[in-house]
Amino acid sequence: MKVLLTGASGYIGSAVLRALVADGAEVDAVVRSESAAQSVRAAGGSPVLHDVTDTAWLTERLRGADAAIHTASPQDGSSAAFDDAVLDAVMAAFSGTAKPFVHTGGVWSFGDGTDITEQSAVRPPALTAWRAERERRILSSGMRASVIAPAIVYGYGRGLSAFITDAPRDADGAWLALGTGEQHWTTVHVDDLAELYLAVLKSAPGGETYIGASGQNPTVFELTRAAAGHDATVRAEGADATTARLGALAEALLLDQQASGERARREFGWQPSRPSLLEELGAVLTV
Repeated sequence: MKVLLTGASGYIGSAVLRALVADGAEVDAVVRSESAAQSVRAAGGSPVLHDVTDTAWLTERLRGADAAIHTASPQDGSSAAFDDAVLDAVMAAFSGTAKPFVHTGGVWSFGDGTDITEQSAVRPPALTAWRAERERRILSSGMRASVIAPAIVYGYGRGLSAFITDAPRDADGAWLALGTGEQHWTTVHVDDLAELYLAVLKSAPGGETYIGASGQNPTVFELTRAAAGHDATVRAEGADATTARLGALAEALLLDQQASGERARREFGWQPSRPSLLEELGAVLTV
């Protein structure tokens, strides 16, 4: 299978690239720099240096592919226009075919919830409200297109766990947990997530969303405690203080979310197996 992949040098995309190559796929990865191209080559992919938002060019590249996965995101905040350009190309190239396409969403789109599933109401924070229209468009296109909504992604010391490990300290040296610290984060290891991308690409019928969550839903206080160590003092920063410090991102990080990812397990036999975020944070502390 020849797969066109965007975002192959990014956090999620690089893990997806590794999974595709390990499965024997031929991967053309659209990248924006020579340094990104070098990392793609090292992982076994074939880099293509070009602007992925060049819709006419991307359309022609996609016509030569058997499948596509979109994990790229812009660095300048123009996420809606960025995805629109990519989706225009995908729809022009794949409409009327059975070629699979996997698009990246996010669990934040579902807002607060103690048992978030793919049928849960969409109540996104302002930061990611732009996603819903793009996802509706691609899922209703009639193509074999799927959306993966990753939980909070971690692994290799990267991802949003930095907001835990880099937590501010108060005047007494106590670690400050985001907001009240009582909110749950639903989580997934980046390598487990990459395996879900592969499964969805190969087997999903199209028109559906799949939540990529491991079923591990620790509280932010628990995560901060794991990073700080049991001898450290951990206190709540407070929602107002977190918002003042982090702006629009705070609304997303303060969401209270729990999800199991049960649908992906049931339909694809997906089995997340990597260490939990709590375990990873504790291991980082002891190194």
